[in-house]
Parts: sequence; structure tokens; C-alpha cells
Amino acid sequence: MQIFEFHFNPKVKPDLIFNAFCFEPGNIYEKRLGGLYLAGNLKNVLPQNIHLLEHLTQTIKQQYYKNSLKNPAKALQEGLRLGNTFLENISKKGDVSWLGNLDFAALSLKNYDLNFTKTGEIKIYLLRKGQVIDIDKRLKFEEIDPYPLKIFGNIISGKLSEDDIILILTEELLDPFQKLLTEIAALSPFSDKKLKEIFKKKEEILSKTSGLCLLISLSKAILPRKKEMILGNQQPKEFAFKNIVSPILKKIKKLIKIKKPIFKLPSIKLPSFKITLPKKNTILILTLILFLALGFFISQKEEQKKFKTYQETFLQIQQKINKAESYLILKDNLPLQEKADSLLKESQNDILNLIKISSTAPAIFRNQIDELEKKISDKLFTLNKLTEIIDPELIFETDPQKFIPQKIISNNNSLYLFSPYVQDIFKINGEKGELINKKFNTAAVSDNFLLLFSEPNELTILKEGQFQQTINIQTLSNYVYNDFSSYQLNLYFFDEEKGQIIKYSYLGDYKWSSPEVWLLSSTKKAIGAKSIAVAGSAWILNKDNSLSRYYAGQLQETLKLNIFPAAKDFSKILAIPELSYIYILDPQQKRVVITNRTGEIIRQFRSDKFNNLLDFTVSQDGKTIYLLNGSKVYRILF
Repeated sequence: MQIFEFHFNPKVKPDLIFNAFCFEPGNIYEKRLGGLYLAGNLKNVLPQNIHLLEHLTQTIKQQYYKNSLKNPAKALQEGLRLGNTFLENISKKGDVSWLGNLDFAALSLKNYDLNFTKTGEIKIYLLRKGQVIDIDKRLKFEEIDPYPLKIFGNIISGKLSEDDIILILTEELLDPFQKLLTEIAALSPFSDKKLKEIFKKKEEILSKTSGLCLLISLSKAILPRKKEMILGNQQPKEFAFKNIVSPILKKIKKLIKIKKPIFKLPSIKLPSFKITLPKKNTILILTLILFLALGFFISQKEEQKKFKTYQETFLQIQQKINKAESYLILKDNLPLQEKADSLLKESQNDILNLIKISSTAPAIFRNQIDELEKKISDKLFTLNKLTEIIDPELIFETDPQKFIPQKIISNNNSLYLFSPYVQDIFKINGEKGELINKKFNTAAVSDNFLLLFSEPNELTILKEGQFQQTINIQTLSNYVYNDFSSYQLNLYFFDEEKGQIIKYSYLGDYKWSSPEVWLLSSTKKAIGAKSIAVAGSAWILNKDNSLSRYYAGQLQETLKLNIFPAAKDFSKILAIPELSYIYILDPQQKRVVITNRTGEIIRQFRSDKFNNLLDFTVSQDGKTIYLLNGSKVYRILF
């Protein structure tokens, strides 16, 4: 391996510093992790940040080689995590001058395994057999989040080959090198002499710019690191350990000096009275008063410290909200809306935690917290397309003394309420209701009629408001039919305990095949799931509120809805074959959620009056939702 480091004109820009730091394994333990290569520059540098690159580098390096049992990718990730913490601590102390001015690349290389990341405008190229490949395009960069500060993000891993070259350029050199990259990539054999010949040809352009060029050649030759000053006369500063130690020692000396207290104890004026006590008792009383006074002032100081922490957290939340609002300026930009939604959800969690711990804060501050929480909620409601219904449309109410429904299903213009525990089914047609002496456990819509199932094996067909016939179907003795759906007249029953689907294929003339276990033995089962809806694919509502899609007996995908308010206990899903929507009932959040089949939220409807949601059904055109809330039936037009 050969390493070449070129510094172009360090004196051209006094407020620009740049350097490269290459660490080769020093012992058998470090050899397990390979080499670590760091490079960067800092623009508009202030005096206090003159050694920022060195300090950041040492922080990452020490963590990288701390645990040789980790693989290089994990070690680099840990090093960058500590680097983020180092930069975050600087910003919390009030120094944010480096934000937006720091460009930095970090690479680990063991044998031919490469891991790397970067921040800022520094570029990383792979030169291979005359080709120039911009490998850092695979990284997805986002704007810097202020709290918690995260400068370094994703890590990319790849496999290199012999004679590959990694080329790192700081921003100032990007334009001058554009015409040189192909020429450098074509060098064979690769050497510093030939590099200098190429640089000499572009001396006029390169003499006017300042920056760093670092090349790592994976040739078999093992040569010492070449560090060159090009077109300049000032040797770049080498890293020295004293540069880290000296500032720390100065801070320690300052801390040792006695300073005036931040909080001045106020004088206590006690009421004057005269009492004669034994000397010993007097001392005890005075000591007690002193301890009480000290305890009071210490507690006051602690409260002030807590309040300061509350204020800092409050400001951090406000900053997140401001950033989210900036994303929402472009209303039709979905990626930015998703970023805003994520930031607001983080802010919601932060503000709820702050509410819990700030009960002793001043009332005016608690009011500010409540106002901010409402602001966050309002924005999240809008982003998550939640409609609050103050007075939902009540279309029917049964008499609880006569009939207590548990389930609801619709067909044509009629609604049917029933319960597995009651002998009757209640039919609603317009404003009229009638009891029918039938008992069913579960039901499903199939084309233009209803299929109603009664344990243990009865299937009743209801068409155009009339019960057509009842058929005995063969059932599997070891399975429990907890839920039921139908698609293209095929029947799909779900066994919650086994997480299995039992299918009956339609044979025509209201006849069905023998049951078959539909999910393949090799696929993951939906054990403990709560509901099934079949519409092309079989959708399963899992116990963790995620949605699993099965097709041809195999699990295809599982969706976790990114929704506000967060799901607590979804209870049922419905899907209509002709539509791309999935409808979900969420009793705890008093709402019904409508998504598309990729998990994107289409609408949410919520009402405080939905305080006892038992079941719901949807019209065949998908535009009307009927909710069974206790003994009441509400209607929502979608």
C-alpha cells in the first residue's frame, strides 16, 4: 500500500486549514481493524478552532482502536458516534462557528474491505483501471440537525481490488482536478514522480488554489507515507499531543482558582425576641437553624439548575419546530413533509417528557410548554390528515335492554348488527330496524351478497336482503376460525393461535372445495394477529399493529405505519378489492384510519364520541364508513 499526501498552498487563505491523518495498525490487536484514514478542512476558522481537526481526529481514532473485537465497520461507526458527541459538546458551549464550515472524510481499510463516510463538500473518488468512480454518491446526506447534533451519518461498505486508488480532495481542489482525474487514473505504474509531473502541467491553475489531495494506492508495494508541500513554502503543522494537553491543563488551573459564587445567599431577617436557654441548647438550636437555612438555599439552587435545564430543552424543541416549519414551506414536496413529520414527532415526545418532569417549574413556564405542545399537535394533525369530528352523524341506536350488538356489516342499502353471544341479528334499513332470529359468529362481504358463518360449520348466504340458503362446509378439526374474509367468492378463515389461513376455493353454484392450509410451511406465520382482509393479497393486522401482506401463500412484506397519534391497539382491518385503500379501526384513539397499500396515510377520522368502538364496516364504493359505538351506529362520508 502507498499513501501520498499533497498540500497545495497552505498560506493562500489564512482562514482555511486542512490536513490528513493516516493511522496504520501499531500492534497485533489493531491489525484486526486495519488502517484508519481521516482528512478534512475547516473554512472561516476562528482562533479557538485552530486545532479542531486534530482533536476530532484523535477522538475518532482512540474510539476506533479501543475494542479490537469489533469489525472495522462497527469500530468506525463507534468512532464517528464519539466524534458527533465531541462536536455536539463544542456547540453546546456556544461555539457553532464551525457548523457549515467543516468538511471531513473518514475511511477504514482492512485488506481490501473499505468502509467510509463524509460530511460537507469533500469528495471521495475510486480510480480503477483508468476509470474515475464517484463512490460517495451512494451516501444520502441530510441537513445538520442541531439537537442532538449528528454530523456523521451513514457508512458505506465495499470491496476494493488490487491497484485500486482512493482519492480524496477538499472542496477548493475539485474544479482544478476535474481535468486531472482521468489522467491520474491512467497512471501505470502509479508513483509520486508521475503525479508531480501531472501537477507540473497545471502549475498555473494549482498555484492559485489551496487544498488537500490524499491518495491511497492498494498496490503490493509497501512504502512510507509521502507528504508533500506543493507550490507553497509553509510546512503544514504536524499534530502534537501537547496541543491537546495544554488547553486542558489551562482549564484545570482556572478551575482551581477561587471564584465568586454564582448565587449570593440573601440575608435572613429573623423576628427579634429574647429567651433564656441553657448554653448547650442554644448552640443546638442555632445549629439546627443553620442547617435548615443551608438546606433551603441548596434546594433553591437545585431548583434553579433544573429550571435552566428545562429552558434549554424547551429551546431545543423550538429549534426542531422551526426547522420542521421550514420544510413545510413547499407544500407539495413529499420528502420534505416526511422530514417535517419526523421532526415534529420527535418534538412531541420531547415536550411530553418535559411536561412530566417540569411540574415544579413556574406556572408561566408550564403554560408556555402547554402552548408549544398544542402547536406541535395541531401541525401533526394536519400532516397526518386527521379530521376531528365534533358531532358525528348518528343514524341509529338500538335499545340496550333488548339487543346488545358486537359486530356490524353492510350490504347494498342495509346494515346488519349481530353478536356471537346472542341468537338474533338486527337489520337496519333506513330509519327502520327489525330483529331476525339468526345467530352468526362472523361475516364477510362477497360480490353483491353476504356470507355469514356460524360455528361449527354453517355458512349462510344473504342476498338482496333475503337469506338464500345455509350450507355445511367441511372444517379442519385442529383449527379455530377466528376471523373471516372473502375474495372472488373464495373463503379465507384465519386461526389466530396458529397464525394460519384456511382457504376454500369457490366451485360455482354456491359450492366450495375442501379446506386447505393456505400459508406455506416455509413462510412466517401471523401468530396472535387480530384481523384479516383479502383483496388480491391477504392483509393481516398483527398484534404489534403492523400490517403483513401475503400472496400465493407467502409473506411478501410487513408495513409499520408511521402515524400520529401513534397506534395503540388497532383492532380490525377492511379492504375493498376495487379500491387501493385499507381501513383500520383504532378504538383506543377513537378513530378510523385510511391508508393506501404502501402504508401512506390518506385520511383519519376521530371523535370524542367514538368512546366505545366495537366494529365497523365500509360501503362497497368505499365512500361511507359505518361505526358501531356501543349501541349507536355513526356514519362518516369519505
